[in-house]
Amino acid sequence: MEYWNGTAETMPREELEQWQWRRLRRALDHARRNSPFWAERIPDGITSMAAYTERMPLLYKADLLASQQAAPPYGTWPSLDPVHGVRHHQTSGTSGNPPVRTFDTERDWKWISDTFCTALYGNGVRSHHKALVSFGYGLFAGFWGMHYALERMGCTVVPAGGLDSRTVVRLLVDYRIEVLGLTPSYAMRLIETAGEMGVDLARDANVQVMLAGAEPRSDFTTRTIEQAFGARVFNAAGTTEFGGVFMFECPTRRGACHINEPTVVEEVLHPETRQPVGYGEEGVRVTTGLYREGMQLFRHWTEDIVVKRPYSDCGCGRTWDFLDGGVLRRVDDMRKIRGVSVTPVMIEDVLRSFPEVSEFRSSIRTVRGLDTIHVQTEAGDLTGEAAQALCARIADEFKREIGIRPQVELAPQGSLPRTKWKAARLHDERHLAHA
Repeated sequence: MEYWNGTAETMPREELEQWQWRRLRRALDHARRNSPFWAERIPDGITSMAAYTERMPLLYKADLLASQQAAPPYGTWPSLDPVHGVRHHQTSGTSGNPPVRTFDTERDWKWISDTFCTALYGNGVRSHHKALVSFGYGLFAGFWGMHYALERMGCTVVPAGGLDSRTVVRLLVDYRIEVLGLTPSYAMRLIETAGEMGVDLARDANVQVMLAGAEPRSDFTTRTIEQAFGARVFNAAGTTEFGGVFMFECPTRRGACHINEPTVVEEVLHPETRQPVGYGEEGVRVTTGLYREGMQLFRHWTEDIVVKRPYSDCGCGRTWDFLDGGVLRRVDDMRKIRGVSVTPVMIEDVLRSFPEVSEFRSSIRTVRGLDTIHVQTEAGDLTGEAAQALCARIADEFKREIGIRPQVELAPQGSLPRTKWKAARLHDERHLAHA
């Protein structure tokens, strides 16, 4: 194995834990002295990591939003004067809440790009590669860090955020792009566009490494993307609140997403009791950042459902524990429909198993007083009995896999929205019935 930072990635666990405590102690001191928000929340007498996880209160998104709404734009959260910020970013707001606003200093951005370098180098990216980064380059932090990491590594970077999908496909082929960064949803869109252009991506393009992040994806979607591009798809994740990449997938074990532990402390807590769960048990990811100086984060309740496993279960040589399968789903994405728990990834897994389906949109509606899933799908030029048969097969598969039978209808080809960024796969429209 080759590592971006072999010393950090193979550090003995005892040394790693000592390193984390030293970094945390410095971060807490910085926050106490410089952030009114944190000065009120950090208790006295934290003299060990155990005392920190026991006494430091959990931080919720509502806490950050309340602070920022009381004193916009950043509230009393910052640990530095915002004048030192070199970039403003904010969360996407796809959950319906106001966005959380952040800024980063020049030092913050060096650290952020380094977390991406660790992930990219671990996935096989090298300085001679050409890379295309396809996302909006807007207020959401997204793949900004990947762009700067690729430049830092010496790669040639093509920023394709403002280009249409046909142009992106043409660039992949003409410039023999080897590294591609995008969302899984947009990867599926490129596959569809390439088919319309008569381009076989696995044959005509040269993509070798794909970093597909920013949204959960089903295993079927991953396999579809890999087959279409003829490339390995890796998982990675970061958040605007944290700043950098907190996990990345190991090439030696599918789904083993190593936690970048020198830069972050990751706890996994029971979603109801808020008590720690053991290796192999599902819980909510709670994160503490160790490096960011402008907007610090301590014990942030992320809503991400994860399963942590010990580093020894991977065997790649890294001493960093990993999240098995990455972020499995989000607590706030789950919906109860007639007693059945449903998530967007569950719906995607069913629909992507039908090769006829090129795009879909799902919603929860109240029909004659009964909560119902409504699914719209695009399936090319299918009409008549063939279309009805496909809708019936989808409904049957939903019932078998998820436990609830949806209403399914075909939409005209090209009528459903496509996006380069986070795709909203499940819309709760029950409130519209009372509007």
